[in-house]
Amino acid sequence: MQETYLPHEIEPAVQQQWEEKQVFRAVADASKEKFYCLSMFPYPSGRLHMGHVRNYTIGDVISRYQRMQGKNVLQPMGWDAFGLPAENAAIKHQVAPAKWTKENIAYMKNQLKSLGFGYDWQREIATCEPEYYRWEQWFFTKLIEKDLAYKKVSAVNWCPHDQTVLANEQVIEGCCWRCDTPVERKEIPQWFIRITAYADELLNDLDQLDGWPDQVKAMQRNWIGKSRGVQLRFGIKESGEQLEVYTTRPDTLMGVSYVAVAAGHALARQAAENNAELAEFLQECNRSGTAEADIATAEKKGMATGFTAIHPISGKEVPVWVANFVLMEYGTGAVMAVPAHDQRDWEFAQKYGIELHQVIRPADADASIDLTQAAYTEKGVLVNSGEFDGLDFEQAFDAISGWLVARNLGEVKTNYRLRDWGVSRQRYWGSPIPVIRTADGDTVPAPADMLPVVLPTEVVMDGVNSPIKNNPEFENIEFNGQPAFRETDTFDTFMESSWYYARYCSPDSHDAMLDPTEANYWLPVDQYIGGIEHAILHLLYSRFFHKLLRDAGLVQSDEPFKSLLCQGMVLADAFYYNNENGGKEWVNPTEVEVERDDKGRMTSARRAADGLELKHAGMSKMSKSKNNGVDPQDAISKYGADTVRLYTMFAAPPEQTLEWSDSGVQGAQKFLQRVWRLAYELLQHETVSVPADQLEKADKDARRKLHETINKVSDDVGRRYNFNTGIAAIMELMKTLQKLDLTQAGSRSVALEAMDAMIRMLSPMAPHMTQALWSQFGNDGLVIDASWPVADQSALVADTLLMVVQVNGKVRAKLEVAADASQESIEAQARADESVQKQLDGKSIRKVIVVPGKLINIVAG
Repeated sequence: MQETYLPHEIEPAVQQQWEEKQVFRAVADASKEKFYCLSMFPYPSGRLHMGHVRNYTIGDVISRYQRMQGKNVLQPMGWDAFGLPAENAAIKHQVAPAKWTKENIAYMKNQLKSLGFGYDWQREIATCEPEYYRWEQWFFTKLIEKDLAYKKVSAVNWCPHDQTVLANEQVIEGCCWRCDTPVERKEIPQWFIRITAYADELLNDLDQLDGWPDQVKAMQRNWIGKSRGVQLRFGIKESGEQLEVYTTRPDTLMGVSYVAVAAGHALARQAAENNAELAEFLQECNRSGTAEADIATAEKKGMATGFTAIHPISGKEVPVWVANFVLMEYGTGAVMAVPAHDQRDWEFAQKYGIELHQVIRPADADASIDLTQAAYTEKGVLVNSGEFDGLDFEQAFDAISGWLVARNLGEVKTNYRLRDWGVSRQRYWGSPIPVIRTADGDTVPAPADMLPVVLPTEVVMDGVNSPIKNNPEFENIEFNGQPAFRETDTFDTFMESSWYYARYCSPDSHDAMLDPTEANYWLPVDQYIGGIEHAILHLLYSRFFHKLLRDAGLVQSDEPFKSLLCQGMVLADAFYYNNENGGKEWVNPTEVEVERDDKGRMTSARRAADGLELKHAGMSKMSKSKNNGVDPQDAISKYGADTVRLYTMFAAPPEQTLEWSDSGVQGAQKFLQRVWRLAYELLQHETVSVPADQLEKADKDARRKLHETINKVSDDVGRRYNFNTGIAAIMELMKTLQKLDLTQAGSRSVALEAMDAMIRMLSPMAPHMTQALWSQFGNDGLVIDASWPVADQSALVADTLLMVVQVNGKVRAKLEVAADASQESIEAQARADESVQKQLDGKSIRKVIVVPGKLINIVAG
């Protein structure tokens, strides 16, 4: 065995051994308990970042631990390969998205392999491959047949310059992110899937997900947004028609002072026919984006329509306004406005001088409110509401809704914030939507024998139009002997990521979307790992898709992921200097020399190349914008994969942010070197095994420490996922072992037992080094196939106990007493202690309190 730990020699050799033996190939085996561990697959951007490394290391540690528990483990990997970034890169680098994507996949795959992740690469998928998206297309045609997918006109963000639809995140301050053209709201035909048909089930089944963070479940509940309210009707004085609005606060109905409609509402368009100023305002509203969050925070703007609404109870006339904060996509496209009790309505009323009417007071009659400063939005007691005065919220809800229902002016309804999933994108790099438009105008799903609809990959990107739009070779086809046209929209990439976990179960299934035997053996995923940023859409769509698969008979479970772990971000120091224009120029931490005081605090930072003094902007998320990313490949080259893996697990609990520190990484490497050195020293001596009952006290104590550590690490890694505290416990054990005299048989026996356990416990975090050590100690096979160590309960029983002696409540001594000592003997030993005797001199003992195994308190006076 080499005396020095050399990770760059060890790691490639171990990886080759895994490859040759196909160690991580997963095969369904009904006789074994399965464990499906999955980390969210990456977008093939070209290089891994430290967020990837942390995510995938967590998954690999869990997978390896579960395998050592004797479970049949599946851990696959693939690529979320479609999407806009590839199109942008294609435009920038003048290369087709398919070529750019495949080159990136090859590079990133090698990076993942260099980190030693235990993936079953035979199950690898890339969502841009026709054999993958073929089945997505097939499933979509089945959804059309079941009326779960449909096409309708919907509002989108539209860039008039680039002639393309923009996602909400591509609209920057109301303008196209690429060309800075003001964005318009445009209505175009879009494909949707009826996720709203599953709203109740998606909401109720959150209660099944005991292994999910409460925060994520709360976010999903809020997104689904189930509410009980009243849909009621205001009459329109000028036309005699009725205007429907939905409200969850019928208790405030008597406080309505205006009604607001969306710019796309029929009433707004009607009012604008003979009002050029209003028509221009509607156009202005259409030039804003569709993101709900942006609209909520934007300046409130509106115009009166000239129409008058008649209050359904009081008969009072109130004006109808067009308001930019009302969207056609939500509710009825009209809202009743109660400025006294809704802050948004209050801001609008303040701006346009609309009166407000208080109809709710606090439940505490002595409490005061100031409606000149803000709306009072709490639920309370009704006032100024006629026959409904004095009612609380629940009473008012029932009374007012009953009044309306009895007169056919409203009905109680359950509504959802959730809207059907729009899956159309007018971009190129995505799966073609498998729909045909016939010559006579009908829209029909593509038959199975025309699938997959293959996306052309030999294309030139001009930065404006999708290469498959207005492309006769792609668009023009023959259907049933007649000329027809393909749909040229592509799927939202959430479609691919919503079912990839299931395809991993049978990636080579050529005749079906899923192999039922394989899918129902492996599913649901036992542990899913990914960022909190995917808490809503990706996870909600995946849950929905799984229920669709279930109802199609393809899977049997209700939910795709039993447990969810959301890892925190990776932070790093950020340094900058101000350039001539006053802007910040960011310098990568690897190019910075830092000086610290004796307490480790940073005192100065300079650019290594020229000594330029830099400012420290603190720790922030690794990003290109602040140039503070650490390239995993650089870290692996410098320290080795095991060190990088160990550090990412040790530096912070998985849910918290991790602050990258070179000194911390160096500390992790030094620890591995100490483990290696201890192994080397042990192998210089003859192997020996001394029975536990023949060990000296110091050796028994060390052995007890070992088995206490096994208990703690097993719980921290296996149940709590507190990998950092588990590693810390192993580090503490190492300190104990380093104090042993290895020339003594008993000490060496304990150290050998501890080394065997440490190799097993460290193997999920540092799999290369531990495999090398496993072999050096003469073990056959692979450490990953060894069992996880189990604590010897008898070793945990101490022969002696350390007890604190107090005199009148103050600690005066510490005694080591026999574990089975009687209370009388403990008292006698305490009284005999010299320090205790000094405190008792001249005093009489009133009583002695003994807390078994902990302390003795002598009360004297």
